[in-house]
Amino acid sequence: MACEAHHVDEMQGTRTMSYGFEDFQRFQKDQLDTVVKSVGAYNKGLQAIAVEIADYSKKSYEESAATAEKLFGARTMDKALEIQTAFARSSYEGLVAEMTKLGELYVDLAKEAVKPYEGALGKAAAPKA
Repeated sequence: MACEAHHVDEMQGTRTMSYGFEDFQRFQKDQLDTVVKSVGAYNKGLQAIAVEIADYSKKSYEESAATAEKLFGARTMDKALEIQTAFARSSYEGLVAEMTKLGELYVDLAKEAVKPYEGALGKAAAPKA
C-alpha cells in the first residue's frame, strides 16, 4: 500500500514537472514572440525616420542650390541680402518643422516598440485559472 502511494506521488510529481516544463517553454516562446514584434516595430519606425531625414536633406540641398543661383544672379548687395535673409528664415522654419516631425516619429517609434511588452506584461499579471 505504501509502495503504491509512493508510486502515485512519483507519477503526480512527474506530471507536475512536465507541466512546469511546458509552461516554461510556452513562456520562452511568448517572450521571443514579444521581442520579435518589438524589434519589428522598432525597425519600421527607424525606416520611417530614415526616409524622413533623407527627404528633408534632399529638399534642403535643393533649396540651398536654388538660393546659391539666386545669389549669383543678384545685381546689388541689397538684393543679395534680401535673398539670404529669406533663405535663412525659410531654412529655420523648415528646420523647426522637421525637428517637430522627427520628434513625433521618435515618440511613435517608442510607443510601437513598447506595445508588445505591454501585452506580455498584462498576460503575465493575469491570474491563472
